[in-house]
Amino acid sequence: MITRTRLAAGTCALLAALAAGLAFPAGAVAGEPTGEDAPKVDLVLDVSGSMRTRDIDGGTRMAAAKQAFNEVLDATPEEVELGIRTLGADYPGDDRRTGCKDTAQLYPVGPLDRTEAKTAVATLAPTGWTPIGPALLKAADDLDGGAGSKRIVLISDGEDTCAPLDPCEVAREIAAKGIGLTIDTLGLVPNAKMRQQLSCIAEATGGTYTSVEHTDELTEKVNQLVDRAADPVVTPVATRGADSCAKAPTLKSGLYTDRAEFGAQRWYRVDVAPGRELRASVSVGADRAVNPSHGVLLRAVTAYGREIVRGEAAGDGRTDVLSTGLRYPKAEGGSDEEPAEAVCLQVTHSFSVASGVKTTPGLPLELTVDVVDGPGDADDVASFGLGRGWWLLGVLVLVGFLAGLLWGWLSRWRFAVWRTN
Repeated sequence: MITRTRLAAGTCALLAALAAGLAFPAGAVAGEPTGEDAPKVDLVLDVSGSMRTRDIDGGTRMAAAKQAFNEVLDATPEEVELGIRTLGADYPGDDRRTGCKDTAQLYPVGPLDRTEAKTAVATLAPTGWTPIGPALLKAADDLDGGAGSKRIVLISDGEDTCAPLDPCEVAREIAAKGIGLTIDTLGLVPNAKMRQQLSCIAEATGGTYTSVEHTDELTEKVNQLVDRAADPVVTPVATRGADSCAKAPTLKSGLYTDRAEFGAQRWYRVDVAPGRELRASVSVGADRAVNPSHGVLLRAVTAYGREIVRGEAAGDGRTDVLSTGLRYPKAEGGSDEEPAEAVCLQVTHSFSVASGVKTTPGLPLELTVDVVDGPGDADDVASFGLGRGWWLLGVLVLVGFLAGLLWGWLSRWRFAVWRTN
């Protein structure tokens, strides 16, 4: 019993000490900060004929949307530039070609005049078609320019009626432009087909999908999304990797976005000076239906093709994002004039799609690059972890063992006192 007590106490002490050791703060991951431009939001509202349906809190879907918009306009932060775009609001006829062009900017993206915006919303009446794809393309143009965050909030009660312009493909094309635009979607009284389409649109740009069946839910969610646009964010810098190390673009510390084509490699170059350490990570997202069993590989190689270090990850279809990373410390040079080493980063993935699923544009890729002081500095996290050797583990084991002996002796002494009494 005493042996078990000592073992348990030693284990607890070991875990406690390990937790304390891992609590040392790590350096922040470098990234490109958002510019000083104001955040922009474009609310895209479905005003098609189906919005006349009376199934939200006893009123029409259009009435619920108007009430939500009025409350959102009152609560919009001053720093957010907001606009409103409609789809299906103007053409009541049966000509599909005309109906699929029916999208208009109801209120331009810019500093918000709440009275003017509310007046514009009050004029809306359910009318025509549901051209979601064309509306998203126009909304992306509404938000073009500037370095601040950009967000489209799409509110619809039905799936797109303007195929073959697939809204999912439109969203992927928008994401492929690398302009840092996020599309969030809200489905009013959703069905399975609409839910699938709106979810696909959101996932393609890293946004969210929410189903809504009550007016207060709609108001709350739109308010959350508008407020989120005002939060400080790290904006990835769009780049384009090359097909070989020799042609690779040179990157500095920061956060980058690219597209990883199927069956192709992406190469990037980073200069690492003596005494510095390269830390890199990559994430590849599946923004469309992919086959199970896939992987991502990140390799650091010299300019002559010799592999330095690699990181890899594999999945089995239960996740839509795979991430991996690596670290490469460059030793101190013999002189202060030693030049930086050109390190090439190679990104490959083994995602594949079933027949009929488009392979263009490639899958979204996010690359983080950070070049920091080497691990010789005492404030580096590697000094306290196991990256510098196993000495810390030995100390933890010894502390746990001694704590176990002490606990066992105290327990035995208390047991002896109890028997004596």
